[in-house]
Amino acid sequence: MQKHKTGYLPGVFDLFHVGHLNILRRAKEQCEYLIVGINSDELVKEYKQKTTIIPFEERIQIVQAIKYVDEVFLKETLDIHIIMSRIKFDVMFAGDDWKNSIRYLQYEKVLKEIGVEIVYLPYTYGTSSTLITKILNEAVFMYE
Repeated sequence: MQKHKTGYLPGVFDLFHVGHLNILRRAKEQCEYLIVGINSDELVKEYKQKTTIIPFEERIQIVQAIKYVDEVFLKETLDIHIIMSRIKFDVMFAGDDWKNSIRYLQYEKVLKEIGVEIVYLPYTYGTSSTLITKILNEAVFMYE
């Protein structure tokens, strides 16, 4: 099924869970070489207004250890032009929960001009780092 040479998948990958594993596996099924951009702690705080639970240094080690991942890098910007100056790819992957978002509509426009496709992969509903964090926070609150 691999129809692309090099794929790029950005993400936070905080509190690594089966949804992360699913998207990495699905992306790798469609490309020969998979590059994963791990968002820095500062970038996550800037655009999501959240603090990661697992620090960047540990998140990158976790993702590097996954057999579907060929390369990882520190992602410090959402600017697709800067990212493209660092790495070369012919397909970008994202969870389908990003489809039609303002950011990804902009990415689609920029990438289409240079022949790069965005493939939206099924989001694993019922599990997310946000949900896990919420559950943990509620559990801590109950025992305070």
